[in-house]
Amino acid sequence: MTTTPGDIENTTDTADTADTERAVCRRLVGRTAVVTGAGSGIGLASARRLAAEGAHVVCGDVDETRGKAAAEETGGLFVQVDVTDPEQVEALFRTAYETYGSVDVAFNNAGISPPDDDSILETGLEAWRRVQEVNLTSVYLCCKAALPHMRRQGKGSIINTASFVARMGAATSQISYTASKGGVLAMSRELGVQFAREGIRVNALCPGPVDTPLLRELFAEDPERAARRLVHIPAGRFARAEEIAAAVAFLASDDSSFVNATDFLVDGGISGAYVTPL
Repeated sequence: MTTTPGDIENTTDTADTADTERAVCRRLVGRTAVVTGAGSGIGLASARRLAAEGAHVVCGDVDETRGKAAAEETGGLFVQVDVTDPEQVEALFRTAYETYGSVDVAFNNAGISPPDDDSILETGLEAWRRVQEVNLTSVYLCCKAALPHMRRQGKGSIINTASFVARMGAATSQISYTASKGGVLAMSRELGVQFAREGIRVNALCPGPVDTPLLRELFAEDPERAARRLVHIPAGRFARAEEIAAAVAFLASDDSSFVNATDFLVDGGISGAYVTPL
């Protein structure tokens, strides 16, 4: 396998053009979707896709500049939010409800993968706690804030960003990230079971590695780590954010009405691979 992260980045322009030209369904007209981490990466791609499908999109992000830009582009609403702060998270979902009259979709996506989260032998307690707060506790807070609105209206779809690493181990460990995503997966299953008869579905979206600025930055510092991961992907490339966004739109829509309490893998076949093509 000779593909590099740079090669992957250079292939995205053509693919993005194809996405732009592809017709988009209109499955979410009139619905309200709250997206955290909407300012970049998977969150931004998903905000665009949900808006294209007709949703009112509430863009939550800690970065005011990027969050406002996302809201402006999607014709939605920006709410600045630190997803580890319970009051700010409550305000995010309350604002969505008060502005648009419903909370139909909660895409709890915000997360971090800092360089000081490494092997358990190297990762300090402070780094461990910071990743757990942003990646796991924030999902707990967002679900807790979204559910009362959804229960009142008798329907809703919660999509929590986990990861394929919640299902698989890696020798290139990011120990707190992996543990946090396992927690997201377990919590999503339990909530999906608990609230299913109230018309609320909860699923854990489990992407494989995605070609986002966060991943590029991480792998630019350690090309060997990138190469070790890439070789396990049958397609020979990382996912594009738009491909993950398409899965988010599916899980948000009625097309996935019987998909619940599951780990929805979008990993390019990584979890199914034993030996990949040369």
